[in-house]
Amino acid sequence: MKVVALGGGHGLSATLRALRQLPADLTAVVTVADDGGSSGRLRTELGALPPGDLRMALAALAGDDVWSVTWQRLIQHRFTGPGPLAGHAVGNLLLTALTETTTGVVEALDLVGRLVGAHGRVLPASTTPLQIVAEVVGLNPADLREVTQVLGQVAVATTGGSVCALRLLPEDPPACQEAVQAVLDADFVVLGPGSWFTSVLTHLLVPDLRDALVRTAAKRVVVLNLAPQAGETDGFSPEAHLEVLAGHAPDLVLDVVLADEDAVLDSRGLMSSALSDSVESAGGRLVLAPVAVGDGTARHDPARLAQAFAAIMSTTLARTDRP
Repeated sequence: MKVVALGGGHGLSATLRALRQLPADLTAVVTVADDGGSSGRLRTELGALPPGDLRMALAALAGDDVWSVTWQRLIQHRFTGPGPLAGHAVGNLLLTALTETTTGVVEALDLVGRLVGAHGRVLPASTTPLQIVAEVVGLNPADLREVTQVLGQVAVATTGGSVCALRLLPEDPPACQEAVQAVLDADFVVLGPGSWFTSVLTHLLVPDLRDALVRTAAKRVVVLNLAPQAGETDGFSPEAHLEVLAGHAPDLVLDVVLADEDAVLDSRGLMSSALSDSVESAGGRLVLAPVAVGDGTARHDPARLAQAFAAIMSTTLARTDRP
C-alpha cells in the first residue's frame, strides 16, 4: 500500500508518526515556504531550500534502533550560545551542505534518510524556495474590510487579521517531479493536519503537484485540525477549513474527511450540518474518531491517529476509476 502525506511542521510529523505504524510504503511531501529561524537564515544567506520542515519529517520517520535514534537526535540538535551557529539545527546544516555537494536536495534527503533509518521517503513539494503571499483583512482598525498583502510564512502564521486568499512567489513554481510521481502512484494521499494556510494549502498552489492530486486514482484523506490556530485561522469552524481548501483547488475531490469527534460535536453531542454539507459537497464521507492526545491541548495522538487511518484504509478501496 503506497501512502503519500503532504504538509509541514508538527502537523505532518504527527501524521508520519501515525502512518509509519501501518504496513505502508510511505512518502512525505513537505512544504518549502518556511522563512523563519534557522531555515530563514539559510535561505537568505545561501539561497538554500528551507530545510527545517524536511528535517522534522525525517526525524518523525527515523528508526528505533540505537544507530537511527543517535542520528535522529543529532539532526534535531540545535546549537546554543552567542555565536553565529546559535539557533541552527545540525540537520538543517547537514541537508544544506549535502544539497550543495550532491546532485541536489532529493539525493541529500535520501542520504540523511538512510542515516536515520527512515521508514519512508521525504521529498520537497517544490525544488525552489517558496514565498507565501496572503490577502488579509482586519489589520486596519479604520477599515476592517481593507485587504492587506502579508508576505512570508512567519508573518502569515502570526497575522492579527483574517487570511482570505493565498498565493506563492514564484507564481508558477516547479514541483519536485519525484513528489508528483509519488502522488500519481499512491493508493492514499493524506492532507493535514497542520497550519492550514502555510503548511497545507501551499501544496495546492504548486501547479504540477495540484494537478497530480486532482488526477491521481488514490483515495484522498483530509485530516482536520483540532482547533483554530491563533493568528492564521482564528475563528475558523471545521467546515471553514474545507471551504478554504475548495476555494484554492475547486477540482479536488475528497474521499474521506477525518475529524476528532470532540472537536466537531457540541455539548449535546450534535454535529453542525454545515460540516456535513461541506464534506458532501467535496465528494467525501466524514469519519469521526478520537484522535487527540486527550490532555486538553490541540495535538493529535499518533497512536490514535494510526488506528483511525487503519480503519479508514481497511474499509476503503485503495483504487477507484475516475472519469
